Amino acid sequence: MSTDTDLDPETGGEVSAETTEHENAAQQVVAVDAEDNEQEVVNRLKAHTGDGIRHRAFTVLVFDRDDNVLLAQRSPDKRLWDTHWDGTVASHPDPGQSQEEATRERLEEELGVRPDQYDDLRVTDKFEYKRYYLDEGLEWEVCAVLKCTLTDRTLDPDPKEVGGWMWVPYEHLWNNQRLYRQLRLCPWFEMAMRRDLCE
Repeated sequence: MSTDTDLDPETGGEVSAETTEHENAAQQVVAVDAEDNEQEVVNRLKAHTGDGIRHRAFTVLVFDRDDNVLLAQRSPDKRLWDTHWDGTVASHPDPGQSQEEATRERLEEELGVRPDQYDDLRVTDKFEYKRYYLDEGLEWEVCAVLKCTLTDRTLDPDPKEVGGWMWVPYEHLWNNQRLYRQLRLCPWFEMAMRRDLCE
């Protein structure tokens, strides 16, 4: 008899073939406590399914010289929050990698933005959150917020990562949310923006 499921060696429960074959199943993230102290390295897919595992993450807000923020739409191929708008890139540092190193890497991989196109990359905030997405999984992260300013707005987005992009006046976006309600914003970006502009 054929089956589309395997058994999870830790729980004995069934794991679908789709889950074990997903690209995230081959990647790792850093599990952390509420203070962002490293606990262990865990499977990325496991951290984003079931009850989840709290892990280290980051989001970067990229600005131009006129204080517009670059919003990037997540590709339709993303497993979580597909087609939602993010500001600008969000991901996870690899084990042993700093938030700044991971940010530089992801900016280049996702948007084609090179380190010589921006300056003043820095961590400005950090917060914990947990949000479920439909029945697909969840994010439970201690999320660092980084900012930088582009001196050269040239982009070369990877369509596997980015569905669309736009420059939006940052404070206008926050102060006039009804005007932007057709945009489905990622929860971590909304939280980062609220903490930045309201605290």
